[in-house]
Amino acid sequence: MTETIVTLHPDPSRQGVNISKQKYDTVRTAILNEIQSRGEVALTDLFDTVVFKLGGKFSDAIVWYLINVKPDLEARGLIEFVPDTNPPRLRLVSPK
Repeated sequence: MTETIVTLHPDPSRQGVNISKQKYDTVRTAILNEIQSRGEVALTDLFDTVVFKLGGKFSDAIVWYLINVKPDLEARGLIEFVPDTNPPRLRLVSPK
């Protein structure tokens, strides 16, 4: 039986999704590593890079996982949007 995780969403009125923990962890690590290596990254560049790096590791659509794991990382306080950036950019949340 595959272990799963229910994602969180930064908007409490929206529900998370139930996904494979292994795939969640793979996408989570890829997102966090990419942001950490760049400092800040445009959302579209992040998605393009992670899709490229994880290509061949998933039989499922990687973008679906990105769409669900990215807000989970926001809700958990690990990443945030950089204010007043266009296109939208993400960064790691500084430890307080």
